[in-house]
Amino acid sequence: MAVPAKRVRSEAHCRACLGGCRCCWRCSTSYRPQPHLGAPTSRSGQSWGVWSTPCFGENRGKGREEPVSKLLCSGDWAPCCTSAAGCEGPWVGCPCRPEEERLRLLKGTGVPEAVEKDLVNIRSEYDSIVLPFMEAHSDLFSPTVRSLELYRQLVAIVMAYSFQEPLEEDDDEKEPNSPLMVPAADILNHIANHNANLEYSADYLRMVATQPILEGREIFNTYGQMANWQLIHMYGFAEPYPNNTDDTADIQMVTVRDAALQGTKNETEKLQLHERWDFLCKQEMVGEEGAFVIGCEEVLTEEELATTLKVLCMPAEEFRDYKERAGWGEEETEEDSLAITNIPKLPESWKRLLRESVLLTLQTYVSDLKTEQDLLSNKEVYAKLSWREQQALQVRYGQKMILNRLLELTS
Repeated sequence: MAVPAKRVRSEAHCRACLGGCRCCWRCSTSYRPQPHLGAPTSRSGQSWGVWSTPCFGENRGKGREEPVSKLLCSGDWAPCCTSAAGCEGPWVGCPCRPEEERLRLLKGTGVPEAVEKDLVNIRSEYDSIVLPFMEAHSDLFSPTVRSLELYRQLVAIVMAYSFQEPLEEDDDEKEPNSPLMVPAADILNHIANHNANLEYSADYLRMVATQPILEGREIFNTYGQMANWQLIHMYGFAEPYPNNTDDTADIQMVTVRDAALQGTKNETEKLQLHERWDFLCKQEMVGEEGAFVIGCEEVLTEEELATTLKVLCMPAEEFRDYKERAGWGEEETEEDSLAITNIPKLPESWKRLLRESVLLTLQTYVSDLKTEQDLLSNKEVYAKLSWREQQALQVRYGQKMILNRLLELTS
């Protein structure tokens, strides 16, 4: 029987999620569910972006796995210089560096920012822990392997193929379990509508079917309830629209603030709005690097977004009273609910601010929804895109569909 993933917001569980994700700003990690049992996971407190390391994107999620040695030497996601691995990847001689392609294909999705945080974390750990350890054991590590690039490659391989047993619900304060490399178990691919998952016991691991599987059909594991941007960040692939029912789109918290500022008429109103924003920050409802997370059927950060819309839109006298009570005594009404189907019932001022925030968010992408739709509908053109271009297109398109649905609901 499948074990449902749990959405968690405790710091302990966040540390086991993808460090550098933008959602749970309280601990600078991802507000997203725990991985399912048997989900390949990221290193505790850090995520290793496959867009910055030699990767397995061409094969991961397509029913084919390659030996690690081959991936190091010829994977389509190898970095510009893989000389530390003793080979040359396909990026050699390419005029477009990886970071430039990430921005070109994924600007606005959140992946480039997450990868940059990964690179900072990897370098910090290498400089402060790994390199000093190798230098202290020079009899075991020759100078030829003391390479940041090689360390990046090794981290990417281990973390994209390792498993981590989730903590029990009452173990929030414990450190996450160590990752495990499990040969054979890592050959299964992921889809949201999976038909199997991995179960742990004291003596063994077993893959259990969660629904009938016909002979000849592929067995799919689950890596957790992951949006497409998380899948491409961690594993190098995305599910084609609309297959990923766990997909999400983010609206940066500061974008809502900026949208509200656009509606101010004078300096006094701007100062009043900044006062409200500072109040929300002190109440830990918003943060400069946080994001409101919109799913296909729900707002995952419903409390934060509802409170932000309420505070930024309420009349001045009402805000003074609300501030004095520090938000206590307020009960959410059905009209305040941010279930997707309830958004048309929100107060007009809330819908207007939400709509303006969505429009500002859509401006961060390099292309519009119609451009993506034209690419997807033209099979001949789509087939000529590279693997990376196809996967990035699915990420962008899924996010824009969620955001455009919000536009329709707030019209």
